[in-house]
Amino acid sequence: MPADLNDYFKKRNGGGNSGGGNNNGGGGPSFNFEPPNFFKDFGKKAGIFYVLLALIVITVIAKPFVIINSGEVGIKATAGKFDPIPMQPGFHLFIPFIQQVIVVDTKARIINYASQEDVGEIIQRGSGITRKASIAVLDARGLPVSIDITVQYRLNAANAPQTIAAWGLAWEDKIINPVAREVVRSVAGKYAAEELPMNRNEIATLIEEGIRVRMENQPNMPADLLSVQLREIILPIKIKEQIERVQVARQEVERTRYEVERANQEALKRAALAEGTAQARIIESRGEADAIKIEADANAYANLEIGKSLTPRLLELRQIEVQNKFNEALRENKDAKLFLTPGGAVPNIWVDSKDAQKTTSVSQ
Repeated sequence: MPADLNDYFKKRNGGGNSGGGNNNGGGGPSFNFEPPNFFKDFGKKAGIFYVLLALIVITVIAKPFVIINSGEVGIKATAGKFDPIPMQPGFHLFIPFIQQVIVVDTKARIINYASQEDVGEIIQRGSGITRKASIAVLDARGLPVSIDITVQYRLNAANAPQTIAAWGLAWEDKIINPVAREVVRSVAGKYAAEELPMNRNEIATLIEEGIRVRMENQPNMPADLLSVQLREIILPIKIKEQIERVQVARQEVERTRYEVERANQEALKRAALAEGTAQARIIESRGEADAIKIEADANAYANLEIGKSLTPRLLELRQIEVQNKFNEALRENKDAKLFLTPGGAVPNIWVDSKDAQKTTSVSQ
């Protein structure tokens, strides 16, 4: 404790007055007050206290530690020289004012190349998504075309110190952006504007392959390309109108071709139906002819059999039966007329009478 502070307490205790009297001179009671040990030893420990306080202040200001999260790596720089081995996620200490730790993001990042009218995407650098203007391309005839793509990539964590040392923290604008624009212009520039939509899949494949090859051929392979999507091909208005007219004409041709094909199918259907009807009639006629032939053959066979059964005595018997009918007819009607069939053995009798009830005809 400082000397003046000790003297103060001694005076308060009456140590400064002779005879043990108090400083009031009135014979009042005296108080013996002893300060705490902390104040007695404060002078001895004040130096240590000030040193600890200074260390705390320096620690708070300098912050000689860093916490690296997942999806990040740290790059330690000692006196401006980068350590080639990146610092992995976790708690790390470093020497302030001599060493510095740069934390870089190794998570997947996206660059969207879109037209200025596309305001549906809010791009922030901290979100890992960057928005840039559409890639302007001149087609094979020199017409301006805009192409929108999305490039997804991430920093190669193993080579992060070399990448940052060579390109800086803005390495994306120096590597990814120029490569993507150059490849898109090289690929799309080989086609005419009206051919771009028709060859969309082929162009998308060539763009992704071109960007991937260029990225892999970069020194130290700074980034890993994850994917490239071709989102939109923006053509000049006149080219779009021309393509629409061509599409309308093609649709008309397809419609006409469909109608012709349909008419041909209908004609073939009718022809097949007519042929089927004709074949049915032919088969029916053949059936009828076969039936008539069968019936004629049956009649001929029957007549042949009948002819075989007609003996002279049977014919005489039939003549006698007819003659009897002839005699009966003559008895009934005297005006009956007799007609003899030439070459026939059986006569025909016709009765001509004004009385219809008495008119008879006998034939055999």
